[in-house]
Amino acid sequence: MQQIFNFIFKNSNRLLFLLLLITSLTLAIQSHSYHRSQMVNSANAMTGTVYEKINEVKTYFSLKDQNDKLAQENANLRKLLFNQKDSTTSLLKDSVKGYDKLDVIQSKIINNSYNTPENYLTINTGTLKGVHPDMGVISSQGIVGVIEKVSPNYATVISVLNIKSKINAKVKRTNHFGSLIWKAKNAGYVQLVEIPRLASVKKGDTIVTGGISKIFPENIPVGVIDKIYMDTETNYYTVNVRLFNDMTNLNHVYIIKNKDIGEINKLEAETKPN
Repeated sequence: MQQIFNFIFKNSNRLLFLLLLITSLTLAIQSHSYHRSQMVNSANAMTGTVYEKINEVKTYFSLKDQNDKLAQENANLRKLLFNQKDSTTSLLKDSVKGYDKLDVIQSKIINNSYNTPENYLTINTGTLKGVHPDMGVISSQGIVGVIEKVSPNYATVISVLNIKSKINAKVKRTNHFGSLIWKAKNAGYVQLVEIPRLASVKKGDTIVTGGISKIFPENIPVGVIDKIYMDTETNYYTVNVRLFNDMTNLNHVYIIKNKDIGEINKLEAETKPN
């Protein structure tokens, strides 16, 4: 307490000056409308700046939620796009109200390998959200892989960078079909094999999914032709395809659910000879 009194006594002149300054400013502002308006404007400007900075901080910390919402919106848009492109679905929609053959489920990659012969990804979506084995997985750039195993909240995906992967694909310009595989040489390239020799394929042609599949709808982007080889034993082309996807840098993905796959599998099982 004594120290406080000592401080006031030593700085009495300065404290008196500050008190008189504040009093005079207050009286001047209260008695003159111009000074009062300037004070209000300055206070508003300062308050606006503070609010703006606070909003910037809030926006930064809400980026994750915004990204998740955008990914979900993309999933909904892709669902509409896939069903619109499916001519069979379009016809059925005209005759059966509410028919939707394909559904799209948004998910996120939590683990990704790309430097072994058999690469897998793990996503944070499982059976609780309708994910099951043999569903196609894509990103905003193109195909990623196929669901292999699932748990209630997670699933593993056979990457296109897996020597066991085999996906129906075609040359978009000519509609010639082949099988998309990976020869474990480069994470940026896959191979399209069994393309007929009579096909007029060329470097730069776009490769897309073929549609002869229960997993992927037709025309999902894959990549572009980089090199073309002739297999002398089979007389088929082997095409080196540069992927649209950077498989080493993936985040949000979309799972394609064919709602008719159960019916198709049952029918095919009944059709196969004993």
